Amino acid sequence: MKKLYSVLALLMIASLALSACTGGGAAAKFKVAQVTDLGGIDDKSFNATAYKGIERAVSELGVEGKYLESQQQSDYAKNIQQLLDEDTDLIVTVGFLLGVDTATAAKANPDTKFAIVDYAYPDCFGEQVEGKDCGSKTELPNVLGLTFATDQAAFLAGYAAAANTKTGKVATFGGINIPPVTIFMKGFEAGVKYYNEKNGANVEVLGWSTAANDGSFTGNFESTDDGRSFAESFVQEGADIIMPVAGPVGLGSAAYCQETKSCMIIGVDTDWTVSAPEYTDVILTSVLKNMDVAVFDAIKAAVDGTFKGGVYVGTLANNGVGIAPVKGASAELNAALEEIKQGIISGSISAGG
Repeated sequence: MKKLYSVLALLMIASLALSACTGGGAAAKFKVAQVTDLGGIDDKSFNATAYKGIERAVSELGVEGKYLESQQQSDYAKNIQQLLDEDTDLIVTVGFLLGVDTATAAKANPDTKFAIVDYAYPDCFGEQVEGKDCGSKTELPNVLGLTFATDQAAFLAGYAAAANTKTGKVATFGGINIPPVTIFMKGFEAGVKYYNEKNGANVEVLGWSTAANDGSFTGNFESTDDGRSFAESFVQEGADIIMPVAGPVGLGSAAYCQETKSCMIIGVDTDWTVSAPEYTDVILTSVLKNMDVAVFDAIKAAVDGTFKGGVYVGTLANNGVGIAPVKGASAELNAALEEIKQGIISGSISAGG
């Protein structure tokens, strides 16, 4: 009988040791990693916000989380491959420019799950060559595209800008002329136009024209010097409120506005009074893209086995997008913004994106 107890005791010890080695379950072993776009993990914008979703999953779901930064576009495929080699369960790629490399890797590795911020499939149209000009002609069952109707929130910001300008001119500019950037600019211009219609005003938008489908772009998402020079140029043209859609570039604009006291800034992607609190005094509001929530939800679905490819769309209705409180807003303006928000949700108002 003593021998039997000894064997049972050894088995129990071995079982506990095995449990300790495996980290206590599947969730602890689940690997999630992010590949950034060129702005870097500390861009105080969409890379940083997306990674907050992974950090939350590490804390709440017990997954392993990491990131790889991309210094140049050739790093995208290389970083994705490194994560594949490390048997990463869910790879989160961030940004429009990773669209082709993400699809290529996903098709070659159908058992690995992917989520891509600011992009969705199919993305091949017309004469585009799959794998070169675009990623996929069809939806991919192992890829979830995390997209955001930021034109809806930018519409509200445009209305707020038009209500606050003292010069009658507001401005916006982008980093690169790509849809996830221009959707902000389209919504912003539409919101200004709606303000003009409702209030008999004639506020002018500099830096973007939806009719021409063109505007002002720095050509990058990194140079704060470009942000300063673009802001200075717009101020010289008469604008006193500026919405940069260019990641860290916009911080250069905020610095210019703060130093010269000549303009106010509308942040994008995250609440800039939180991500860049040093510029709080010149931030009118921010257009919020709640990427951290979308990324966390994708991870949770992957962990619990309910993950499906396709498209997630963050809207005003599901709180996937929104705007931060407008500095110094009157009760009348806040009421107007809430009414417009409900109109966009119901479909009675078009955000123009």
